[in-house]
Amino acid sequence: MADFITSNLTKSVGDKTLFDKLSFIIHPLDRIGLLGMNGAGKTTLLDTLAGVMGFDGDQSPFEVPSNFRINYLTQEPDFSDNDSILEAILDESLPQARAIKCYELALAKLTEVPENVKLQEDLAKAEAEITQLDAWNIESEIKTILTKFSLPDESTKIGVLSGGQKRRVQVAQALVNPADLLLLDEPTNHLDVEVIDWLQNYLTASKKTLLFVTHDRYFLDHVATRVFELENAKLLEYKGNYQDYLEQKAIRETELSANRHKAEQLYKSELVWIRKSPQARTTKQQARINRFEDLSGGLKNSQISGDEMKINLTAQRLGKKVIQFEKAGFSYPNRPIFSDLDLIVQAKSRIGIVGDNGVGKSTLLNLINGELSLTSGSFDIGETVRIGYFSQEIRGISDKDEDKRIINFLEEIASASQTSDGQNVSVVDLLEQFLFPRARHGEFIRKLSGGEKKRLYLLKILLSRPNVLLLDEPTNDLDITTLTVLENFLQSFNGAVLTVSHDRYFQDKVSQELLAFENGKIQHVFSSYSDYLATKSIENSESVDKNVTKSERRGKSEKVRLSFAEKKDWETIEDEIAQIENELSILDNEMMKNGADFGKLSELQKAKDEKEKVLAEKYERWEYLSEKVLNEEANK
Repeated sequence: MADFITSNLTKSVGDKTLFDKLSFIIHPLDRIGLLGMNGAGKTTLLDTLAGVMGFDGDQSPFEVPSNFRINYLTQEPDFSDNDSILEAILDESLPQARAIKCYELALAKLTEVPENVKLQEDLAKAEAEITQLDAWNIESEIKTILTKFSLPDESTKIGVLSGGQKRRVQVAQALVNPADLLLLDEPTNHLDVEVIDWLQNYLTASKKTLLFVTHDRYFLDHVATRVFELENAKLLEYKGNYQDYLEQKAIRETELSANRHKAEQLYKSELVWIRKSPQARTTKQQARINRFEDLSGGLKNSQISGDEMKINLTAQRLGKKVIQFEKAGFSYPNRPIFSDLDLIVQAKSRIGIVGDNGVGKSTLLNLINGELSLTSGSFDIGETVRIGYFSQEIRGISDKDEDKRIINFLEEIASASQTSDGQNVSVVDLLEQFLFPRARHGEFIRKLSGGEKKRLYLLKILLSRPNVLLLDEPTNDLDITTLTVLENFLQSFNGAVLTVSHDRYFQDKVSQELLAFENGKIQHVFSSYSDYLATKSIENSESVDKNVTKSERRGKSEKVRLSFAEKKDWETIEDEIAQIENELSILDNEMMKNGADFGKLSELQKAKDEKEKVLAEKYERWEYLSEKVLNEEANK
């Protein structure tokens, strides 16, 4: 395995410079999360690294061995409908893939005619070839992933699969084929939460080198060991996961006095949430939490104005009667969706709608929006209700709108709006608050990225002053900064919000109750999404384990207990991690002091790389031990 070295990468698209002399190194086993605003060039950077798109200049900015292999998960599947799942997953340029395909074909033929001697010989040859190429692990991995992703038989044609199933095949394709570097563009999009959970655990346990773009902050926090951030055509690097990024970003912003307001409204609030969230309970040691509390206290005492990160728009007045379902049911022809739904949506309800793909979550929103009608029961909506529907497709921007300028497009809706305290706010100010800098207000909509168009679409909806918001997968294609601004807005929104989303972080932060689609019924649950998932996980485990005897359970409990050596490690490992981090900080300072001394700089970089390798090993050990400690406590 070799480093992937990039030096002075520059890339312009039209009149916009996306990258200006970027230089970075991707080390083997790195798991790097790539962040940046919509339109900053995250997907373009992945395209450039994968060779899908070129770069500026004649000299290659990449230093990499000739046999270096990159697998790339793009956002959109590109398969032939006539291919089987197995044919779509395996890359025929690899001899292991060809051997596995031959084996599966021979096995299928022999299954139909088991007495055929010729077919028996063909299968034996195929088995021998797989053994020679050491490809049994790949074949086994395919079976595991197909099972975990709930995909049909591997001989099933791509053309009969749903969009969500095709996405799973695409993810499987990226994971299975051997590669030195795996590029993932929004890997959690359109995946059920159980699959996302499995995927993040798979990636952290596997020995894969990753560079990935994601809006899923729990996924980012769980998987990343480094974070790259694209900002103003430059690349900033942060060590660690999302929590570490927030901590370092907040410190950096507070040191830049012109940007201190950002730290207060964005990074501090995110730090507070990620530290107290359910996912944070097992991800970092107490020493890290203590350092965060020191940082949070320092930010709290600083004089910072946060107006620029707030969206504070008024909504139309909403009466007491909002939405009510009584004994409601809906079915498509030959396909029931739900029945016997009793629900009252109140003026300030915050309802998350959750469940597997295809169970009918979007259908429920379409019923509320008047696009469908119930097949049983009743549905009533208040006279004062004004719905704003943020759908998965960008419905509010037509082909004709593509040639309009951003500000003109919004001024057709309203030239200004009002805040909740009655103050007027112009469209110019709103665009800036929604992260469109003033210099871009005159741009044509067609020049925006997909994520930027979604952000503009959302702002158009909010300008219409709805008092009930229906959000269908709002986190798809929106960057983390925009999501944080949206979450802050929803927390103060003076109306009802119903959100369909698999994004655990977003649901935890926005929703106070859930409508959970389970087995053709809709369960009304008063808990956070993470707590709901944890409860379901326990119920599933108890269901699987209900026939295990007491002695067998006792044996399982004994297996998770810490050994004497592990207890000793657990007592000291947090201090060891803190010491290594302190040594790395000293090395960073030394490197800054010796920036012109390339010989000294090389020595310091070597020492830093060694320390970071030891730190990564310590973190892996800490995570292993912390899991055993939690299991041991749970079994007491």
